[in-house]
Amino acid sequence: MALPKLEPIRDEDLPAFCEFLCAHLNPSHPADVWADAFRQNWGVDKPNNGFLIRDDAGQVVGGIGAIYAAYPVRGRLEQFCNITSWMVLDAFRTQSMRLAMAVISQPGFHFTDLSPTAVVEQSLKFLKFKPMNEARTVLFNLPAPHQRLTGAGVITDPARIGAVLDAASLKVYRDHKHFPWLRCLAVGKGKQRSLVVYKRATLKHLPSAEIIGFTNPDVFLNYLPVLGCHFLLSGMVTTRVESRLLPGKPAWPHTELKGYRNKVFRGEGITEADVQNLYSESAALDI
Repeated sequence: MALPKLEPIRDEDLPAFCEFLCAHLNPSHPADVWADAFRQNWGVDKPNNGFLIRDDAGQVVGGIGAIYAAYPVRGRLEQFCNITSWMVLDAFRTQSMRLAMAVISQPGFHFTDLSPTAVVEQSLKFLKFKPMNEARTVLFNLPAPHQRLTGAGVITDPARIGAVLDAASLKVYRDHKHFPWLRCLAVGKGKQRSLVVYKRATLKHLPSAEIIGFTNPDVFLNYLPVLGCHFLLSGMVTTRVESRLLPGKPAWPHTELKGYRNKVFRGEGITEADVQNLYSESAALDI
C-alpha cells in the first residue's frame, strides 16, 4: 500500500491546512488568524509553512506547521524554525513522525516547539530536542517612587515607543506591534531602554502581566521595579516571566513557580536563554 502523499505547505495551501487545524485541533482560532501566523515576514526566505499529508482523495489528513524567523543571538544572526500545530487524524497517526522528520531535516535552522503537548514533547525528545527550564519567576508589583524620581519611567504611547528604542529593539517592536493580543511598552531612561511585550493574564485568580519577551535583558532586569509599579497602577498584581530569559535574579520581592510543561529546542551553539518567544506562535497566535 502506498504511503499517503507528504508535501510542503505552500502559501496557497494555507487556507486548506488552517481549516483543517480549526476543525480538528483548536476551533477557537479562526482559519484566517492561523494562516496569518504563518505569513509573518520575520527575516527568513522561508522554504515552506511546514508539511502536510493528503489521503487518496487529496484531502488534508495531517500536518505540522512551521514558523520561520531570524534574530540575533549574541551578535550573530541565527535562523529558527518554530514547530507548531502538529495534528494528524487517528487513521493516519502512523505518519506523524514522517512530518516531524521532514521539518527537522531542513538544514540551516535551529528548531523549537514552545507549546508541545506531553506526547509531542516526548516525541521530540526522541529526536534529540532538549527541554528548557520551565520555571516562571513571579514578581510582586509594588510602588516604586524612589525609582521614578531618578527619571526612569514607562512609555506606552506607540509613537513615543519607537522614538526611544535602539535600532534592534525598534525592529522587534515593528515586527510585533500589529498583533491585537500583545501589548508593548518601553521601560528605562535615556539610552537605556528595554522593549517589553506582554499580555494581560491572571495568576491565582488575580490580574497579572505575562511577559512574552523583551529586549536588552540587563536593562529589563534593572528596571523591573519601575515596570512593576506601572503594572500595579494598571491594575495588575504580579508580573510573570520565564526564569530562563532572565540574566540574573531580580533584586525585588519574587518567587518561582514550577510545574509548567517544558518547551523544547534543538540547535548547535545555542542555549535555552537564546530562544525567544517573540518569533514564534507564542506571539503570532493568542495562546
